[in-house]
Amino acid sequence: MEAVFGVVERISTWMQAISCTALTFVMLLTVTDVGLRLLGHPIVGTYEIVGLVGALVIAFAIPITSWIRGHIFVDFFYLKCPKPVQDGLNIATRVVSIALFLAIGWNMFAVAGDLYAAGEVTLTRHLPFYPIAYGLGACCFMECFVLLCDIVKVIGGKYE
Repeated sequence: MEAVFGVVERISTWMQAISCTALTFVMLLTVTDVGLRLLGHPIVGTYEIVGLVGALVIAFAIPITSWIRGHIFVDFFYLKCPKPVQDGLNIATRVVSIALFLAIGWNMFAVAGDLYAAGEVTLTRHLPFYPIAYGLGACCFMECFVLLCDIVKVIGGKYE
C-alpha cells in the first residue's frame, strides 16, 4: 500500500508544480499588462487568460493540499471525541467528499465534452474552454484518490 501512497503523493506533487507554474505565469502576465497599460499598449485578453489559468491554479493545488492536510480544520468538537469516533468522522467525511468530487469530476468531463462539441472559446483570444474543464475534472478525480488513501490510513491506524 505504501507504493500506492507514493504514487498518489508524486502525482499530487506534480500537480502542485503545475499550479505553481500557472500562478507564476498569472503574476507575470498581470504585472506585464499593468506596465504596458501605462505605456498605452495593454495585453489583449489578459482578463480572460487570468480567469482560465486561475481555475487551474486552484484545482491543481487541491490534491496536494488534502494530502498534507493543509486545509482549515475546526477541531474543538472533534478532539473531545474518543479515537473510534474520530476515525468514524474521518471516514464519513472522506466518503461524502469522494462522492462530491466524483460527481463534480464526472460533470466537468461532461461539460468539457459539450464545450468541445460546441466549439466554445473565449471572446477576445478565442481560447478553447474544454481543456480547462478536462483539467478541473482530472483534479477532482485525483482528489478522490487522495481521500481514498486517507480512508486506508484511518483504517490502518496510520492517520495523523
